[in-house]
Amino acid sequence: MTTVKNIYDYINSIAPFETQEEWDNSGHLIGDFRKEVKKCVMALDATKEVCLFAKDVGADMLLTHHPIIFGGIESVKSDSAVYILANAGVAGVSAHTNYDMAQGGINDSLAEILELKNIRNVEGSFITAGELDCEMSIDDFAEYVADKLDCKGIRFTKTDKLIKTVAVGGGACEEETPVAMANADCFLTGDMKYHKMLDAAEKGFAVISAGHYETENAAFLMLKDKLESIFTDVEFIIAPYENPISTVE
Repeated sequence: MTTVKNIYDYINSIAPFETQEEWDNSGHLIGDFRKEVKKCVMALDATKEVCLFAKDVGADMLLTHHPIIFGGIESVKSDSAVYILANAGVAGVSAHTNYDMAQGGINDSLAEILELKNIRNVEGSFITAGELDCEMSIDDFAEYVADKLDCKGIRFTKTDKLIKTVAVGGGACEEETPVAMANADCFLTGDMKYHKMLDAAEKGFAVISAGHYETENAAFLMLKDKLESIFTDVEFIIAPYENPISTVE
C-alpha cells in the first residue's frame, strides 16, 4: 500500500524539501499524510480547474510544482482550490524550488528536452548548463526552442555570436543572468523583464524568455515516469491542463 507520506518521502529523497527557498511553501500542504494513494493527479499548477478534475476522477492526491498555498490565506471559500481539495479528501503535495535545483529536477529535465549534451549543474545557483550538438545563430536557436517547448510567444535578444553552450533556468530565474553569462553563450529562462533583457542585449549576451509555463510544465511532468517505476500500485494521471495565458502568433 502506498501512502501520501511514501510519495512525499521519495520526492524528499531526490529533492529535499529543506533545500527550498525561504519564501517558498513546498511540501505536504493539504490532507492526511497516512492516506492510501491509488490515484494521483499531476499538474504544474493547483488551479480550481485542476482541483475539480482531481475530485471528479476520484484522486487521493494532487502533486503539483507550484504550491497550492502560497503566502497567507485570509479565508477558504467554497469555490477556492484549497477548499475543493480539502472537502474532497484529496491530499495536496507540492515540489517547487527544491525540485527546480535538484539533480534530475526541472532544470535538468529542461536541458534534456532541449537535447543538450554534457549537462552540469552550476554550483550555487538554479542553473543547469549544457552544449548543443552544433553551433547555432540566435535566430535558429530561438526557433529550435520554440519548437521543442511549443512556445507561442518567445522573446530573445539579438547577437551576432553563435550559440554553443546554453544555461537553462525554468520559470522566473532572471536573477541568475550574471551566473549564466559566466557559464554559457545563451541563457534560456521563462520570465525575464524588459530591462533585464535590455541590459543583456547591451552586453552582447543572448537571452531567451520562453514563458513560465513552457519552461516548466513538460519538465515537471517528466517526474511521472520516475514515480510510476517505483509506486506500481498507483495510477498517476496528468491533469488536462493547458497554459491559461494566451498569445497571438
